[in-house]
Amino acid sequence: MKLLDAALQAAVRDGVDAFGGNFKNWCAVNNIARSTAYRHRARVQELGHWEAKSNRPKTRAPHATPAWIVHQIVDLRSDLSEAGDECGADQIRYQLQLRADREDWRQHGLLVPSRATIHKIIAAHGMVSPEPRKRPKSSFRRFVYGRPRDCYQIDATEIVMADAAKAVVFEVLDDHSRVLVSTHACDAETAAGAVAAIQRAFDDFGVPALVLSDNGTAFTTRLTTGGRSRFTRHVTAAGARLIHSSPYHPQTCGKVERHHRTFKQWLTRQTPPTSLDQLQSLGDHYQHWYNTQRRHSAHDQPPADTWQQAPHLGGPTHPPIQDDASVHHLTISDSGCIVVTSTTIGLGRHRARQHVTAIRDHDHVTIYQADGQPIGHLTIDPTKTYQTLRPAA
Repeated sequence: MKLLDAALQAAVRDGVDAFGGNFKNWCAVNNIARSTAYRHRARVQELGHWEAKSNRPKTRAPHATPAWIVHQIVDLRSDLSEAGDECGADQIRYQLQLRADREDWRQHGLLVPSRATIHKIIAAHGMVSPEPRKRPKSSFRRFVYGRPRDCYQIDATEIVMADAAKAVVFEVLDDHSRVLVSTHACDAETAAGAVAAIQRAFDDFGVPALVLSDNGTAFTTRLTTGGRSRFTRHVTAAGARLIHSSPYHPQTCGKVERHHRTFKQWLTRQTPPTSLDQLQSLGDHYQHWYNTQRRHSAHDQPPADTWQQAPHLGGPTHPPIQDDASVHHLTISDSGCIVVTSTTIGLGRHRARQHVTAIRDHDHVTIYQADGQPIGHLTIDPTKTYQTLRPAA
C-alpha cells in the first residue's frame, strides 16, 4: 500500500507514469484490490497525497457507554491489577455492580455494561495482552457436586517462610460453593496435620458426605504400608466417606489444587511469616477474606454467599448430588463386569459379587471399592460396548 500511495502521488503531482500505462494491470500484479486502489487514487487526486479518513461519527452515539463509566472501568482495572487481584472483565463487572447498587444507578436509568463491553473498553485502552494460544474457558468441562457439604477436597501446599525455611498449609475446600472450610499450618505434610485440618472443617462447617484427597501418605497408607491410615479412621469415625483420586489424574482434586495458587498469590502481598503461628494467622485472615469478600467466578459472588443461599446442605445422611456427574452403586457380576451408561466395564472375575461405587464425570469413570479405595479409571469410548478398567496402581 505504501508503494501504491507513492506511485499515485508521483503520477498526480509530477506526471510520472508509474503504472506502465495500465493502472488495472499494475494493481493485479501487486495483488491490490481494485476497490481499494481506486479509492486511494481518488483520495490522492483530491488531496495531492494519501490521508486516511475516520468513519467515526461526529456526534457520540446515544447508546455508547458514558465517559465517566469508562473512566471507572479503567480505574478499576488499574486498581485491581496493582493490588494483585484478578482484574478481568468479569471481576471488573462484579465490582462495578457493587458500586452501582450502592449508588443506585437504576434510579438514574443507568446499567452496568456487559462483560463484552467492559473487555472492549480495557482492550481499547491497551490494558489487555492478547493470548491467542490460551485455551478458551468454553473448552473446559466442570465437575461439581450439587450442594454445599456434599464433598470436601483436602490437599497441602508448601510455603516458604521469611527465613527460607519450608512449611505446609493444609487447605480444605467445599466442592460446590468453593468455601474454604479449613486452613491449617504445620511444619510438614503429616497425618497429624491432615487430621487437624479436617477436624477444624468438621467443627466449623459440619461433616460432609464425602472427603476427597489424593494418595499422599498424609491421607492414605494403601500404597505404602497398607491397612487403614490414621486420617482414614478419623474421617470414617466422623460419619463421612473418604475417597481418593485415581493416580495420574490430578484433575479429580483440581479445585483445591487450583486454590493453592490463589492463596499463594495473596500471600506474596503480605509480610512473609517468621513462624507457624504467624502463618496460621495469615491463613485465618485469608480464609475470612476469601470466603466473604472475594468474588468467585464459579458463582459470580463470594463463596460464603453461595453456601448461605443453598436451600439444602449435604452430609453423611444425605447422598451427594452432582450437577454434571453421576454416582452409581453397583454389584460386580459373576463374569466380573459392571455396566455404566450402556458400556460394559470389565473388572475381573476375582471381584465377582463385590459392591463398588462408580463416579462418572462425563466420559471419565472412576471405580471405588466399598472402603473408598480406587480400583481404577477409564475414559468411555462411545464406539465400544466393552472396555477394560485401567488399574489405579
